[in-house]
Amino acid sequence: MDAALKAVAEPRRREILRLIWSRELPATEIAERVGQVSRSAISQHLAVLKGAHLIVERRDGTRRLYRADHGEMARLRGFLDDFWADGLERLRLAAEREQQNRTSDRRNDRSDTHG
Repeated sequence: MDAALKAVAEPRRREILRLIWSRELPATEIAERVGQVSRSAISQHLAVLKGAHLIVERRDGTRRLYRADHGEMARLRGFLDDFWADGLERLRLAAEREQQNRTSDRRNDRSDTHG
């Protein structure tokens, strides 16, 4: 999962994933659409995405076509969803503890002034 997170941390790789989300494209067309990036840089980005199992490469004669691996992307999304949900749960528990502490502190302040 770390490789996938590192791969999508780079904006150009996310752009590549968007381009090949719903159709296969060769590296040359990906490079043309991304713009201002050399073909060798695109090849490096594709290698990182492939190494993270986020894309699939298919050979068609001498061409290599790339598309997003939806199954692996779904796994990544599930991981992020769980991570986010766990974080929200921790935040909720911390807020509830803080509220209980404030309520307890107010009770203690009242008993000190009335006692």
